Amino acid sequence: MIYTALGDSITFGENASSFANAYPQLTTSSLCSSSRRVTGYVMARPGWTSDDLLDSVIWRGAPVLRDSDVVTIWIGGVDLANAALISLKTRQPSAAKQMAANYKRNLSAILNQIKKGCHARIFCCTQYNPFPNTPLAVESVGLLNRLTTELAQSFSTSIVPVHTWFEGKQANLIYGYKNGKIEDALSGSLPIHPNDRGHQVIAAGLAPYLIPRK
Repeated sequence: MIYTALGDSITFGENASSFANAYPQLTTSSLCSSSRRVTGYVMARPGWTSDDLLDSVIWRGAPVLRDSDVVTIWIGGVDLANAALISLKTRQPSAAKQMAANYKRNLSAILNQIKKGCHARIFCCTQYNPFPNTPLAVESVGLLNRLTTELAQSFSTSIVPVHTWFEGKQANLIYGYKNGKIEDALSGSLPIHPNDRGHQVIAAGLAPYLIPRK
């Protein structure tokens, strides 16, 4: 089985102690331990928005995706962060609406591109909230997850509810977690990525979804 993980810095493994401890590699190892031969690929970079992932899928993804049996998509966190920062600076709610429209367009195009080029089962991951004590973040992450769910359903793909695995446990699962407020991101660090324990939780939750159907 070939598993390809698409995403941004979370999928890349930012703030994991090593790439081997990032969830795509942990998930691949878990699937291999179940008496399956699994090869894992990662198409992700820190800072990637849904625009960047779409570009990569279109221009560089075909050779990998063509032979993939299962694909996970976890994107939108950077789109969300950019919109939140614009909203904080300008006090204008329009940034969230623009983000939503752009994200919806890009994820639709990504799903279309994958379905057109391969036979893989596709799973869309929801986004956990690294700032649960900021109402704007709660609202924005909720919007992103609703859009992701609606699009996945319209494309007959499955949803992986990652946000439910982190809810109420962010302090233990996020690297550098402070107060759970968006202001924490303005102090020079970005407490938004999973720590090793967070990656383990993701892999443990994700692997059962990816086991081939009989």
